[in-house]
Amino acid sequence: MDLIMILASYFLGCFSTGYYLVRLRTGQDIRQLGSGSTGGTNVGRLLGTPGFALTLIGDLLKGVLAPWGALHLGFTPGHIAFVLLAVVTGHIFPVQLGFHGGKGLATALGAALVFDYRLPIVVGAVAGLVGLVSRQLTLGLLSVVAAAPAIAALMGHTLTATVGVALTALLILIAHRTNIHTALEQVRRRAHTSK
Repeated sequence: MDLIMILASYFLGCFSTGYYLVRLRTGQDIRQLGSGSTGGTNVGRLLGTPGFALTLIGDLLKGVLAPWGALHLGFTPGHIAFVLLAVVTGHIFPVQLGFHGGKGLATALGAALVFDYRLPIVVGAVAGLVGLVSRQLTLGLLSVVAAAPAIAALMGHTLTATVGVALTALLILIAHRTNIHTALEQVRRRAHTSK
């Protein structure tokens, strides 16, 4: 049953809201445009705020649906953490799109709200503070994503659940590696200019 739920969550994650929205509206492949991501930010560049909002909502909802289903089937928090990992993996690496999808933040947020609503609240608050200090919101958010497993452990989650959160965080950081490089380069340039 665990394996079936994890596989179902992966395939749910594969439903790429942004890709199908852009296909429906323009006939184009969003993976060939802008950053190449199927996520809300890239879709918003092409379809504006409505496209961004619809993609964000769709990606959040599939993130919510997977762990919600697992919760109502009586899965433990440790197993739900791996359902979270599966739906985010499907979003980032959708099989029907040649494993080229979005970057996973919105889907992870939706899933984390069901897994433990405190986790995204704490991560968001700390990311905002780091972003204010560093003047780099992306770097702030991703640095706290890296700390999410430690935050989950401090909240009392089991080792299994913490490992699931850690693997999800690692996956999101890998998907954002270009963003991380760009943000670090901007911080380096700003530090060099201020000397």
